[in-house]
Amino acid sequence: MIRYAAGAPPRAREDVVAVEEPLQIRLRSWAGEQRDLTVTMRTPGHDFDLVAGFLVGEGLIRSAEDLATMRYCAGTDEHGVQTFNVIDATLAAWMELPPTRAERQVTTSSACGICGTTSIEDVVKASPGWPADPARVSAATLLGMPERLRAEQPLFARTGGVHAAGLFGVDGGLRCVREDVGRHNAVDKVIGAQVRDGALPLVGTVLQVSGRASFELVQKARLGGIPVLSAVGAPSSLAVELADETGLTLVGFSRGASLNVYTHPERVVG
Repeated sequence: MIRYAAGAPPRAREDVVAVEEPLQIRLRSWAGEQRDLTVTMRTPGHDFDLVAGFLVGEGLIRSAEDLATMRYCAGTDEHGVQTFNVIDATLAAWMELPPTRAERQVTTSSACGICGTTSIEDVVKASPGWPADPARVSAATLLGMPERLRAEQPLFARTGGVHAAGLFGVDGGLRCVREDVGRHNAVDKVIGAQVRDGALPLVGTVLQVSGRASFELVQKARLGGIPVLSAVGAPSSLAVELADETGLTLVGFSRGASLNVYTHPERVVG
């Protein structure tokens, strides 16, 4: 690349950029029936976590037992090299494929949310009915999470071009961090890692994200059983409505010195 800077001549230099590639997710029944579920743009890595988290966020599975197998499908580039860009996910024998819905079979960008869900009513219907979580977290603990998350972002340190999501306990202990070019992908990878470990619902946890708090991130947190979502940036109006409706504590503008609690403030103390 050519770098331009005030007061200096242009100069050529090397730069590191974040990788973004498509991932096609195919869903199969135990009997072998197949659905092409979606194609999402993501940073390769922790792909099985991404798929598992995506299926939780779509309301299609609730536990690791609902998902029998995941595997990469054959797929090569123009040089005959395996791309690892298609995953077949097979549901357990007692699970059924979702109805065919055109809006699920789309290509989503790395900034897109959950396919097939368009309203708060849809989210409430898809909710697995996790019991209310009485978890409490101190404001001081919340304020320390963005810095803790930033320290665990090696890909961001190299490229400056990825988002991050981190799962913390309400005591501030860090459980899992994932990075991706897409905000929703990073969250799917975190939740997917937990569902594969049999940890849902994620009681007594906080999901800290590096960007803003959008509708789809609230939705994913709720379906994962996470009681608190904290964002460095602003929440959207629909994110606030959904968090209020579903009993999730939504925190925004958490930047080390102050934070805003938009819904269910009874969980934040001190």
